[in-house]
Amino acid sequence: MVVETVRSPMSTLLLVNLGAQYGVPEDTVLDGTGLSAAGLQAPDAEVRSTQELRAIANLLASVPEPEALGLEAGPRYHLTTYGILGYAMVSASTFRESIEVGLRYLDLTYAFAPIRAEADGDDLLLVLGEDPDIAPEVTRFLVQREAAAIHTLQREILGWPAHPRDVRFRHGATPAALTKYTELFGTDPVFDADRNVIALDANQLDAPLLQADLHTAAMTQQMCSEILDSRQARVGLAGRVRDLIVGSMRNPPSLADTAAVLHMSPRTLRRRLSHEGTTLRQLIEEVRSTLAAELITGGRLTVAEVARRLGYLEVSSFSQAFRRWYGVSPRAFQSRDAK
Repeated sequence: MVVETVRSPMSTLLLVNLGAQYGVPEDTVLDGTGLSAAGLQAPDAEVRSTQELRAIANLLASVPEPEALGLEAGPRYHLTTYGILGYAMVSASTFRESIEVGLRYLDLTYAFAPIRAEADGDDLLLVLGEDPDIAPEVTRFLVQREAAAIHTLQREILGWPAHPRDVRFRHGATPAALTKYTELFGTDPVFDADRNVIALDANQLDAPLLQADLHTAAMTQQMCSEILDSRQARVGLAGRVRDLIVGSMRNPPSLADTAAVLHMSPRTLRRRLSHEGTTLRQLIEEVRSTLAAELITGGRLTVAEVARRLGYLEVSSFSQAFRRWYGVSPRAFQSRDAK
């Protein structure tokens, strides 16, 4: 049984856009997911992994030659697609450190199976796992997508057109698809291997990164931890209250309003939240800070729009709060990705 996780809507939006390239209507891609293209654009939108899997299966069933579709999807996953995690990876000192950050916060990516690193002499192997509960054709897409996305991140993080030393896949390839693999990875992959492997050269691993910044690296990794904690905190009363806050972020609910929705008195709500180590005010602050980080790095909204969606009447008030949370103004933080 596939473990259900919460993730950003960006990946599912990319699937919708890929389908449009093949003339597949968005309603077809999202059929049976309970999602809509308009809903995916909402600033507080989240997608469950099972919903994305359904969208992938719909897409594969709707295109004429799906055998290498994952290779077309993967290059669409740029550093900015991963939000805060992308910032954290590009701010690392070396490519090796960037990989370590990516694997540490793998749950902030769109992977459906573990990815682990293994030393191979001085080189490094990235081993892409597979979930046995996912259909074979979807698994092939996911492995292709992860391999292509890793290659895309490799080039963007290093800042030059690097290629992996070696690429191996457990699945096979048709003659028509083989050319796509070779063109993408710059080498002839090995198919029907015992596992999926991306091999990286040692001379790439310790290359210093152009955007390395110790302060930004520390700050963004802390933000990654907070986002993970927020997504995983979907249990208990605090989790239920967080969901209510996210649903009315422009006008956060009062203690009395929240208590009424949960069918308890304000005093009981306050006491039970205290037992879980939090308060309504703290939860509102937590949701705002987490959404602020994701929206600012998403690049689709201006600072003023982010402030308005988070319930701030004045941009200056939002900027002060953002500086308190992350040590820099939202505009200064946003501009780092444009360098």
